Amino acid sequence: MSLNNQRPTIAVTGSAGKTTTKSMIASILRQKWFIYESKDVNNAFINTEKNAKRIRKSHQAVVVEFGMAYYGHIVKHCSFITPNIGVITNIGTAHIGNFKGDITKLASAKSELIQHMDQNGVLLINSDDVNSKHLPTHTFPGTIIKIGINTPGHYRAENVEYSEEGMNFTVNLRGRSIPFYIPIFGVHNVYNALFAIAVADRLGFSHEEISTGLKEYKKPRMRMVTRKLNGDITLIDDSFSANLNAMKAAIDVLVNVGGEGTKVAVLGDMKGLGVITKKAHLEVGSYGAMKKVDILYTIGKYSQLASQAALDQGIPLENVIHFEDKETLYQNLSNLSPGTTILVKGSRTARMEDVVNYLINQYGML
Repeated sequence: MSLNNQRPTIAVTGSAGKTTTKSMIASILRQKWFIYESKDVNNAFINTEKNAKRIRKSHQAVVVEFGMAYYGHIVKHCSFITPNIGVITNIGTAHIGNFKGDITKLASAKSELIQHMDQNGVLLINSDDVNSKHLPTHTFPGTIIKIGINTPGHYRAENVEYSEEGMNFTVNLRGRSIPFYIPIFGVHNVYNALFAIAVADRLGFSHEEISTGLKEYKKPRMRMVTRKLNGDITLIDDSFSANLNAMKAAIDVLVNVGGEGTKVAVLGDMKGLGVITKKAHLEVGSYGAMKKVDILYTIGKYSQLASQAALDQGIPLENVIHFEDKETLYQNLSNLSPGTTILVKGSRTARMEDVVNYLINQYGML
């Protein structure tokens, strides 16, 4: 790839997967470069201004995350750090309430990265993400790279499967089918890894360096972190945030990891969805039932809608409970049966990490 001898400056934005993608890219680039990586969670433009002041000439690459809640946010990010490699992971429902539920308006705000990054740079997008079609990629004069699983792309994952501790898949690199492993569950995380593989490959990293970087990737806190608890219980902590797409992805992980055992979903509210709030919570409940979640526990103002939808879709009455407070929820979590896999997820304001901490204290970690 030609960046006119510029230092690779990589910015990651999107509705979901930003922090994981950023962390995976950084883990690979660290295999041979001294890099600057923005800290997890601190993805507001005010933090990007601070990051810009911390970058030194000695840094061989820069990897940052651009968060966005309104129009103009990504413009401000780019005014402090102008990327020559831009990644838009997907266009989903996060913050869609700020755009009156209009996905095209949300995509327009995300596309500020396309307009304000280096116009001779490289843009990476997800060819499988249906809403990414709203991005005005035709206006970008630089290089566009597409990743995917279900549709053809420059970098495509094949043979995707769950392993005991993460995901296995292959990618065709330079005419060879290369096996990769990531130590985190979920097909959605394979997409994140594909972005990292594409960036690193374009920057000249070997498949061995890429593979090692992905294996050594450190999972951000409260994002699809799996813990083994005493009593043969598996805890999936995905409590950091939630939106419709992320909830569905987490349920997919629960069902795959849980296998033949009892599968329990403990879900809090999804915030920031605006006019689609009711529809989204109903859809989560229906999806959980369709995917054969055994027990659904909900807590929060809107999550009761998910419980109702799950009941309507056939989960038995005794297996769906909505709670008004966490203490009562804890009572129902105090005696989980061996072989249970339990997912905990909700928006940041729902503080679902309280439930995670209860489970760890109640059962103890192996």
